[in-house]
Amino acid sequence: MELHDVWFVLIAVLWIGYFFLEGFDFGIGVLTKVLARDRKERRVLINTIGPVWDGNEVWLLTAGGATFAAFPEWYATLFSGFYLPLLVILLCLIVRGVAFEYRSKRPEDTWQTNWEHAIFWTSLIPAVLWGVAFGNIVRGVKIDADMEYVGSLGDLLNPYALLGGLVTLFLFTFHGTVFAGLKTVGDIRERARRLALKLGPVTAVLALVFLTWTQLDNGDGWSLLAMIVAAVALVAAIVAVAVGREGWSFALSGLTIVAAVAMLFLTLFPNVMPSSLNEAWNLTVTNASSTPYTLTIMTWCAGIATPLVLLYQSWTYWVFRKRIGTQHIADAPH
Repeated sequence: MELHDVWFVLIAVLWIGYFFLEGFDFGIGVLTKVLARDRKERRVLINTIGPVWDGNEVWLLTAGGATFAAFPEWYATLFSGFYLPLLVILLCLIVRGVAFEYRSKRPEDTWQTNWEHAIFWTSLIPAVLWGVAFGNIVRGVKIDADMEYVGSLGDLLNPYALLGGLVTLFLFTFHGTVFAGLKTVGDIRERARRLALKLGPVTAVLALVFLTWTQLDNGDGWSLLAMIVAAVALVAAIVAVAVGREGWSFALSGLTIVAAVAMLFLTLFPNVMPSSLNEAWNLTVTNASSTPYTLTIMTWCAGIATPLVLLYQSWTYWVFRKRIGTQHIADAPH
């Protein structure tokens, strides 16, 4: 296996990790308006991800940085062609981080309500746009012989990509609902379980249609195996929710995301960004990669730094592993 193949796999792993972790993160943000009934319950939900949300976004920064260094042509074409949706995602992530930090800085109801609205929308919008973006990457976009995107914004809003956006929204929300059931106590925990049972079947249908469409267009034996794992894991997660096995349901909903994203990368390889105009103009792991020397330096750096990051983030989740409920939230001062 060549180094550019290794780095394609590593970037896939980074995106898988990001969607696994940020998936329930976005889901919790959506649930602040869907599940929570009052401000105290919204505080409970926000506190379930309070210690970890910023660490989850490190996976996105690392994936973007690795793409820039390992596959500069892929990075350039992706970020120029998808400039507007990626800019919207970036702005949402910035506002979302500010909202988490500033929501409680002042006691006024209007102040806190506005930031809570911001948390909801800046969680929902990226959850949709990531699915749209990856749907277009897998499907292929208008790339010319100079490796430049020559399509329009409207070209990105095709049925396949929009379905991908719906899938990520529902899958992340389901993942977040399962996480809420795992991390909370009391009435909100029971309502999270009931909501997960309602979201699960809808999510399963949408995901099955999208993954089947992907498999029929670009799939092979390995992607079919990943699709089967994703489908079985999602059904098993719904069953685990129904019988009250919250730890298993979270692990299985996470496995669904892992297998589904892995399937997308399996259907993509050896391309990194196919051209819908001419297959000869596809961006591949070969023609879009950096030099072997650059990839060698990156491999050594990643080999040293990655275990340390994984250990630190695992320790963070262990420290903040306990459940939280409304009884742990102090009443807001008048």
